[in-house]
Formats: sequence, C-alpha cells, structure tokens
Amino acid sequence: MGKKADRKAKTLTLRAVQDCVDLTLDGRRRLDLSLKGITAVPKCIQKLFDMDELDLSRNLLRKIPDFIKHFVSITVLDLHSNYLEELPVSIGHLQALKALNLCNNRLTSLPSELGLLTNLHILYLGLNQLTALPGTIGNLKELQQLGLSDNLFTCVPSCLGKLKKLERLNLDRNPLLTQQMPGHKMAVAADSFYMVKESLLCEKCLDKCQTQKEKMENTEVFWN
Repeated sequence: MGKKADRKAKTLTLRAVQDCVDLTLDGRRRLDLSLKGITAVPKCIQKLFDMDELDLSRNLLRKIPDFIKHFVSITVLDLHSNYLEELPVSIGHLQALKALNLCNNRLTSLPSELGLLTNLHILYLGLNQLTALPGTIGNLKELQQLGLSDNLFTCVPSCLGKLKKLERLNLDRNPLLTQQMPGHKMAVAADSFYMVKESLLCEKCLDKCQTQKEKMENTEVFWN
C-alpha cells in the first residue's frame, strides 16, 4: 500500500476535523479525512454525524468503530487503502449509502449486515482477500456496479444472480474456475473477467465480446 505500519500514529482534534469539512459541487457536506496518517477513527467525528459523505481513505486504519452507525445520513463512504481486516456489523445501519469503497484492504470476509444497505448503487471490494460473499448481497436490489477484482474467488458468487440492476461486474485477476467436476477442473483466463450489461454495449462491442467468448471456448484447458 506504500505506507509504513509503524509510522507514528496521528491524532486529530475536533477543530482539525471541522477544518476538513467542505462542500461538493452539488452542495453536499463532505468530511475528508483521507491521507491523515491516522491509525484509528477519531472519536470526535461523532459530532459531525450529519455529513453527506465521509472519506477515510489512504490511512492506517485497522478497524472501523461501532459509532459509524450514527452516520445514518451519509450516502458515500470511502475506506479504500487502509489495513481493514473486518467490518463491524453496525455498517448495516448506514442504509442511506449509495456508494461504498473498500478496495485495497485486508478483508477476508464480510458481515451479512452488508445486505441491509438496500440503496447501494456502487460497491468496490477489489484488492482484498475475499473467497466468498455473504448471501445477503443478493438483497442489494439497487446495485449497479460491483468490483471484486484481485481477490481469491474461484467461482462467480451465486448471490449475484439476484442483482437484476447490476450493470458492471469486475472479477479480474481472480483464480476463477468455470466448472468443477469429479476428478478434473476446467480453467479459464483469470486475468480478465469483466461483465457489462448487454443493453449498454454498442453493436461493435457486442461482436467483439462474442469473438472473445468463442476464442475462450476454443482454448479451454482441462487437467486432472
């Protein structure tokens, strides 16, 4: 991640945190605590629970405190590029969330409460150590973009079949196996697996996808 875990921890006062509040172009209140070198989420940010967006990315965070549940009005939560190994179940209280970025952490699993975020449109989970998704992900009926690249998935999670509004799925660089049968397995090129809803593609792109599909079918490799 380009950060040293033993770097001296920084603390932020309430005044310093308040100075990190700005307005987005559309007038939304955003608390930007990215790149602050903090190892823990400052408790004082609880006084700013009425934010619309919260950015804690590119820090040294190992956990997200339970008091995150008080930020019920945020629609964007950015936690990418930290050292997170797990998420609190209280994440399920953030039901106004539309975008959640958890890329580049150390997550090995996700709480089932993530399925309570039914307004979520964008969920980025790339560059973690995930092998599976909780079945409750299938409850995210508004989800349109899902990033799962650079994890440890060996198959496409079955719960994704319930996501009728899903337009883009990125499973690049996972050890995917398209099929498992007794005694042998079928492997595909795991470096590239990107799904786009067919209705979003032009005719030229559709033709290109079909050509690529046929090429892969002709180069499948079996081994015992």
